Amino acid sequence: MKKLYTHENRMIIFNLKNVLEGEGIDCSVINEYASGGAGDLATFDTWPELWISDEKQFDKAQEIMQKIVFGPAHGYWYCKGCQEKNGDAFELCWKCGRPAD
Repeated sequence: MKKLYTHENRMIIFNLKNVLEGEGIDCSVINEYASGGAGDLATFDTWPELWISDEKQFDKAQEIMQKIVFGPAHGYWYCKGCQEKNGDAFELCWKCGRPAD
């Protein structure tokens, strides 16, 4: 097993787990209920962790996780209507208002 990701919000961890399992990647959540020990343990040690069962699938899982958590690597998209370059933060083209496809 190999740790893929940890986050304070367990809903993010379980959403990512569901996506990975949908892609055929077996994974487990560790520290799901550790938040109760936050007074005795360091805060970061109580965050839920997502672990990949088969280390051969780790690279694929990491690629999927990065797309979900950090978004596309290129940081922009081109409008199909006016060909304007838009940042990933925009859901609509800033120039013509067409939605990102």
